Amino acid sequence: MATIILYRVHEDFDRCVRAVRSKDARFDGWFYTAVRTTRIYCRPSCPSMPPKAENMTFFPSAAAAQSAGFRACKRCRPDASPGSPEWNERADLAARAMRLIADGVVDRAGVPGLAARLGYSVRQVERQLLAEFGAGPLALARAQRAQTARLLIETTALPMSEVAAAAGFGSIRTFNDTVREVFALPPTELRLRAGRQVASPGVISLRLPFREPLCPDNLFGHLAATAVPGVEEFRDGAYRRTLRLPHGSGVATLRPTADHIACQLALTDLRDLSRAISRCRRLLDLDADPVAVDDLLAADPVLAPHVRREPGRRVPRTVDGAELAVRTVVGQQMSTAAARTHIARLVAEHGDPVADAGGGLTHLFPLPATLAALDPDRFGLPRGRRESLVALVSALAGGAIDLGVGADRERARARLAVLPGFGRWTVETIAMRALGDPDAFLACDIGVRAAARTLGLPFTPATLAAHAAAWRPWRAYAVQYLWSVNELQVNNQPA
Repeated sequence: MATIILYRVHEDFDRCVRAVRSKDARFDGWFYTAVRTTRIYCRPSCPSMPPKAENMTFFPSAAAAQSAGFRACKRCRPDASPGSPEWNERADLAARAMRLIADGVVDRAGVPGLAARLGYSVRQVERQLLAEFGAGPLALARAQRAQTARLLIETTALPMSEVAAAAGFGSIRTFNDTVREVFALPPTELRLRAGRQVASPGVISLRLPFREPLCPDNLFGHLAATAVPGVEEFRDGAYRRTLRLPHGSGVATLRPTADHIACQLALTDLRDLSRAISRCRRLLDLDADPVAVDDLLAADPVLAPHVRREPGRRVPRTVDGAELAVRTVVGQQMSTAAARTHIARLVAEHGDPVADAGGGLTHLFPLPATLAALDPDRFGLPRGRRESLVALVSALAGGAIDLGVGADRERARARLAVLPGFGRWTVETIAMRALGDPDAFLACDIGVRAAARTLGLPFTPATLAAHAAAWRPWRAYAVQYLWSVNELQVNNQPA
């Protein structure tokens, strides 16, 4: 199957028409099809009869289609399609802005707050987003609020006034007008058409879509193996964890199915719904384009059998960059079991307690500021690693290092690299899982080098890094396939 990566794909009219006529789900989220005769926009895979080509126009985002006066298709629900892979893969201003908007920065701090986080002027940010996505930051945030509102309307019994407030609308009138404009139905009729029942009070159930294929064993197996007691658990086939959110805490329960991730969210404040969804999607790398990744990696004849055996491997990421960085440093030169035990002790002693009606989760992961205020001797680590951890949490607490969703990846790398005890492995692990860099590569990782040796590849860090240049820009995914070589060897050992 050929790769579909194409920058600004919505501008290639003929290719978009072919994708719509073939109902190619791989393009969902890459662009949106608007039909001028009906004033409706759809995802490319919409099951309805494709319109005539002369009636189609294409947009890079749902917000752009909405801003042009089109309303969402009731059948294919284009607002619920996976996000464009570009938003997470790219490291430029527009992509960083999109990640921050998805995390609710515009709702909390407005466009000036977004611009400040990015280090650019409001005018520069607005101009760049209009050029890239066909809509400015306010329109992009409005589209997200509309989707959040739809979820709350269809999956809860909340009064509409509470839905409006939770979705981030300033007034019930704005809420009503937006829902009617985007979905061509008033909120009450949208709820009646959904006909869903709330599974349990205070819990929101939804489906997280992804581009197929997806290898859940790789993704959920890693999360289960490294789960920190109190913060995470694997229970009844589902991964569960606590979330620290802008307005309170939450618990996410994530379970893989054949064509989506079943997600349950228990939140102390529903205003955090869109942020919680965004962080769960980021954790599971659900906006990736696995066909593009696997096509490139399978071009290497050494990797090809492993790609064919388990296509769709994702990079297990994180809901909180600072948490991942702390866990990486604590776990240096420790077994996975020892690291879990040590980090669980930190959580129990210094994390904020939470209530979990559905299982055994007890705490939020401690904030960097909390850890920075502790006597370093309380970490119980060897001197070198203790110095590394103190330097890290101090830099995170003071704002010298940003590992958030909108962080500048190269700046973060540079600032991590000068901390004491931060070698290439530590920096690249944080880049891969916290910063979401799809091209991060662990050339000095013991497991990666062992797999390279098994496969007959160069296995010294320098020679392996040189060979891995052919895997760019997907070297973080190559790491997942290399680790699978070791898993295969273990599983094939005689009992």
